[in-house]
Amino acid sequence: MSVQKHIIRGFAAAMLAFVPLGHALAQQSDNWLTRLFQPPSPSSTPASLPDATSAESGWSGQSGASGNPLMTAEAIRAAAADFPNCIERLWPEAARRGISRATFEQFTGGLTPDLSIMDKLDAQPEFTKAPWDYLDVLVSDERIARGREVLAQHAPTFAAVARTYGVDPAIIAAIWGVESNYGTLGGGRPVIRSTATLACVGRRQDYFRDEFLSTLEILQRGDVPADHLVGSWAGAFGPTQFMPSSFKRYAVDFDGDGRRDVVDSIPDVIASTANNLKTDGWVAGQRWGYEVVLPPGFDFLLADRSRQLTLRQWENLGVHRADGASFREPDARAYLLLPAGARGPAFLMLQNFHVIMKYNPAEAYALAIGHLADRLRGGGPFLRAWPRDERVLSLDERYEMQQLLARRGFDAGEPDGMFGPRTRLAIRNFQASIGAIPDGFASSDLLDRLRK
Repeated sequence: MSVQKHIIRGFAAAMLAFVPLGHALAQQSDNWLTRLFQPPSPSSTPASLPDATSAESGWSGQSGASGNPLMTAEAIRAAAADFPNCIERLWPEAARRGISRATFEQFTGGLTPDLSIMDKLDAQPEFTKAPWDYLDVLVSDERIARGREVLAQHAPTFAAVARTYGVDPAIIAAIWGVESNYGTLGGGRPVIRSTATLACVGRRQDYFRDEFLSTLEILQRGDVPADHLVGSWAGAFGPTQFMPSSFKRYAVDFDGDGRRDVVDSIPDVIASTANNLKTDGWVAGQRWGYEVVLPPGFDFLLADRSRQLTLRQWENLGVHRADGASFREPDARAYLLLPAGARGPAFLMLQNFHVIMKYNPAEAYALAIGHLADRLRGGGPFLRAWPRDERVLSLDERYEMQQLLARRGFDAGEPDGMFGPRTRLAIRNFQASIGAIPDGFASSDLLDRLRK
């Protein structure tokens, strides 16, 4: 489910990018999370005159926002016209993977591209949602209650999977809840058509050729019936949203029926998700992280993913658990995360947080998974309040902040509106230069200071 397992690895760190493609883009036919956080089509993108190709496919007929030459309206139309030839060119590689000609023709004969995907592929993620708004959606009372029901309903399976893979049942249930709201939002597009479209049209063809061929392998083996192999526009499917290539690596037949069915077999869904996490380095018995309290005069330059210290070392610096309890694994290494800067909650993130981010590479997503898992076990809300009065920067303002930082000599990376480690470091260095708390948080007040 990702390109490594996901398509987009970047995230806006101070405000956190919420919806990289892959697991998190696999919900409902057009993904409820995507619709929640996705902006309207950029006004700078010129509209094309409607034609039969766009009208029949549901595509807007517009060029993509990325500026990639494969995403111009003309390039999309040309690739769509060449679609049958493109699919046929993939046959030799399919044969090398053991796919029979009969299977290939059965699932590609008469296949047409779903060009409506092009409008989604090149939509820029919106970074105007605060982390607290994201968590409000994903860690709601309803989702907590339903998650506890799921854990109780499938308790024997969760227990058996935990014994086999060493992964906490609450984490699996939380992924299930966040990815598809416990299977109620799974997506309705045929995976074979989505992956075939993206393998032949648009700017991610190299990646999606493997996803398309992996889909054919699933169909060849018969693990998931063709009419049940449906999912998001990006091709993720099942309650915990596997990309086809991730299915190949991680799916297991836990119910012993001879098929690895991560759509309809609950034991296979739970075990495959656990196997994914274990293979990616899950540490059995370890938490994902802790909410912590920072001491007066704390050096906020330590709040960096590259600054990993043991929990004992953090404690020696005056960092303690917010609930007053002691750290359970004092020798485990962790980094300090401040999703909302010095005014919001602070967290020490352990190895298992990194593993969750491999499932979906956004800190806000991993924080939601960890927090929902805690709530499913009976834990309470975070103890420190979020700064809900803080105005979140628009995407244009994020571009502007990166450009202004660069003009002042602070390397924020290529301006892209996504605040990764380089931008956060540049923000912290600028904050330190003006005597502000160097917490790396991109506030509107900070942008005003840069404009002066």
